[in-house]
Amino acid sequence: MPEFGDGLGVVETRNVQLFDAKNPLVLTSGEQLDEVVVAYETYGTLNADRSNAIYICHALTGDAHAAGWHPGDRRPGWWDTMIGPGKAIDTDHWFVVCSNMLGGCQGTTGPSSINPATDQPWGLDFPLLDMADFVTVHRALCSHLGVTRLHAAVGGSLGGMQVLRWAIDHPADMDDAVVVAASSRLTAQNIAFSAVGREAIMLDENFHAGRFAELDTNPDVGLAIARMMAHITYNSEEGFQEKFGRDLQYGRSSRGFGVDFAVEGYLEHQGEVFLSRFDALSYLYLTRVMDYFDPFAAPDALDALRKDPVRFLVISFDSDWRFSTEHSRRIVRRLAAAHLPVSFRDIRAPWGHDSFLLTIDSYLATVKAFVESDHEFRYTAWERE
Repeated sequence: MPEFGDGLGVVETRNVQLFDAKNPLVLTSGEQLDEVVVAYETYGTLNADRSNAIYICHALTGDAHAAGWHPGDRRPGWWDTMIGPGKAIDTDHWFVVCSNMLGGCQGTTGPSSINPATDQPWGLDFPLLDMADFVTVHRALCSHLGVTRLHAAVGGSLGGMQVLRWAIDHPADMDDAVVVAASSRLTAQNIAFSAVGREAIMLDENFHAGRFAELDTNPDVGLAIARMMAHITYNSEEGFQEKFGRDLQYGRSSRGFGVDFAVEGYLEHQGEVFLSRFDALSYLYLTRVMDYFDPFAAPDALDALRKDPVRFLVISFDSDWRFSTEHSRRIVRRLAAAHLPVSFRDIRAPWGHDSFLLTIDSYLATVKAFVESDHEFRYTAWERE
């Protein structure tokens, strides 16, 4: 198995304007954006019949930089374990596309972008988004790149939700859909975690009703707290115990209220580094999209998919308690009840929700086998490695 960071070398993030005043993006809500720029990366080569494209949908705090290296970076793209020559998504064979989603803050239009009508950052005037709006922009980028049909769409967590929405709404766009560590409907607990994170941001004294950029400030405390709390949900108790236990940060206790335990230092570090790469407004908007996501709600939700079936692979991790295995089972049950081709695997991994980003041989081998198989290939309903 190739090592983390091997293979692709230096890659480039590009930007393209996909919507403008003559061709605005009409959102699910009915509101529209007269200017949408998208940041994206590609790896590999599109073949002559344009049949080898795989689209990667990123999670909440991800971006277009999924694999390879940017000059000066100390670590490669966020899914370099998955994408590259000889890897699960083999760029010697596949043409891989990854974009920063609408509402993001790494080159794609979002609430921190300039509103062309005011020449000021959008702030909370930016319209609320829906999972289908992400898909609309992904499809526009495919069109721009000359990709008429995907071999597969692949995503983890929020990325998996985008893949599910895409396959349900536009099944003719793809052959395969890979949905990893995702959910089709957040539980009250999931919504609660996001609600507390948003509240921490909005109650920060530097939030200023979302106009903090105009005042040259930032709700750093609130955003760091939101990240710290979320990061707890991305790990498992077993993973935390193995990594930190009750170890002290500096080898001895100060018996105070500062950072005393190693796990406290870890969370503080996660909060601090997050401030340099993510926007507080994007955090608000993207977490809210997840709260409202419920693609199976309508009685006719799967009608289009039944007429033009997509082959699904759904993967969960047994220690993931943010989107537990039951979330994936619900997706599988809904698809199977509609007599759609779906394969499922629950992978043994002690590291919680973030397992989808890690080097777990059985997980990567499962994805590789699925995307490389022909259409006659079927998994049995694996339960657990």
